[in-house]
Amino acid sequence: MGQWCCDDHEPVIIDRGKGVHLYDAVGNCYIDGNASIWTNIHGHCHPVIDAAIREQLERIAHCSFLGTTNEPAILLAEKLVDLFPPATLSRVFLSDDGSTAVECALKMAIQYFQLVGEPKRRELIAFDGAYHGDTMGASSLGKIPAFHQRFEDFGMPVCHLEASAQLQDVDGTQVVAVVVEPLVQGAAGIRLWPQGMLRELRQWCDENGALLIFDEVMTGFGRTGKMFACEHEDVMPDLMALAKGLTGGYLPLAATLCTTRIYDAFLGGSERTFYYGHSYSGNPLGCAAALANLSVFEDEHTLEQLPPKVEHLTKALESLVEGNPHLSEVRQCGLVAGIDLSGGDGTLGARCCAAARKHGLLTRAIGDTVVFMPPLVITLQQIDEALSALGQGIAETVSKA
Repeated sequence: MGQWCCDDHEPVIIDRGKGVHLYDAVGNCYIDGNASIWTNIHGHCHPVIDAAIREQLERIAHCSFLGTTNEPAILLAEKLVDLFPPATLSRVFLSDDGSTAVECALKMAIQYFQLVGEPKRRELIAFDGAYHGDTMGASSLGKIPAFHQRFEDFGMPVCHLEASAQLQDVDGTQVVAVVVEPLVQGAAGIRLWPQGMLRELRQWCDENGALLIFDEVMTGFGRTGKMFACEHEDVMPDLMALAKGLTGGYLPLAATLCTTRIYDAFLGGSERTFYYGHSYSGNPLGCAAALANLSVFEDEHTLEQLPPKVEHLTKALESLVEGNPHLSEVRQCGLVAGIDLSGGDGTLGARCCAAARKHGLLTRAIGDTVVFMPPLVITLQQIDEALSALGQGIAETVSKA
C-alpha cells in the first residue's frame, strides 16, 4: 500500500478495452496478457455480450434471489448442467465470486455429511501451493505463505498434502472432502499436476466415502484447451466451483454445482435447509452475460479454434526461452503459461512486467514467475507480439540489475 500511494508511483488507469487490447487513460495500448485477472474469455466489448447486458438492463438490473427467481438465472442453470455428462453435476447454486463458490461447496459438503448421519467427518484435504480464495473457509484450503500463513490458526480443519500419494496415510473415515485445482495450480505460479492425479483422487474418495471438489474458477471455460480441466482426464467431481470466465469476464457471478445425491440430502424440513445466500446471488445482469458468453462459445466455435493457438504458444515460449539465461523454466497448460525468471529476489517478476508495459503488454507476476494467460480470442500474431514485449521487458530489467 505504501508503494501504491507514494508520490512517484503512477498507476495504470484502464479507460477502455476492445478485443484483446486495453487502453489506459493517456491512450497507451496494451495486449491484455492476464485476461484482466484471468476472467476475460472472448475479448473486451464483445458485441454479443454487450447486447445481452443492454437488453437485460431494459428489463431489470437486479432482483432478490431469496424466495424468487428470474429467467436468466433459470436458463443459465439449465445451460450449465447441460455442459456435463448426464446424471453428474445436475444442480446449480448461484453466488457472486470464486471464493464464495468454494465456500458454498465446503458448507454443502460439511452439511451433507451431517444430514446423512456422518457428523464425525470433520477434516478437509487440500494441497501445498493451493489457492482457493480469500474468504475464511476458502483461505483455510490455501497453502501459500504470503496469502495464508497469518490466518492458518483461525480457519477450518484442513490437512495439506504435497502429492496425492500421501492420501494413503490419511484416515479417510474422517474426511469430508478433497479439494483441488484440476491440472494446474494458478496462484502457486502455474504449477502443473502429474497426469492421472484426478483419477487417483476420484478413486480414493470413492473408496473412503469422501467427496471430491474441483475448483475450476481459473481453469474453467476453455483455459486449458477444453471447456473444463477435468475433461482432460474424464473425471467428474461431486461438487464444482465456477466463476471468473463464467460471464466472459464481464460481471461478478459464480456457481457451485453438485450431484443429485448431495442435493437430495437437503430435502425435507427447514432444519435441512442450506442457509446461504448473498444479496446479488443470481443477479439477472450477470446471468444474462453468462448466457451470452456460452452462446459465443457455440457460435464462434471457440474451443475448436484453440488447438492451433495452444501449439503456437508452445513454440513461441520455446523460442523465448531458447538461449535466454534469464529464464529457468516454462510451464504451459492450454493458453495458461508460467515463465520462471532466473536469480530473482521475489520482485524481479513485477519489475519485468512493468518494463513490458512500455512495449505493449499488460500482465502480472507471481513472485518471479510471469503469468501469461490471454483472452481465448487472441490471434497467433498477437501471441508473438505479447511474448516479444515480454522478452524486451525481461532483457531491459535484467540489464539494469
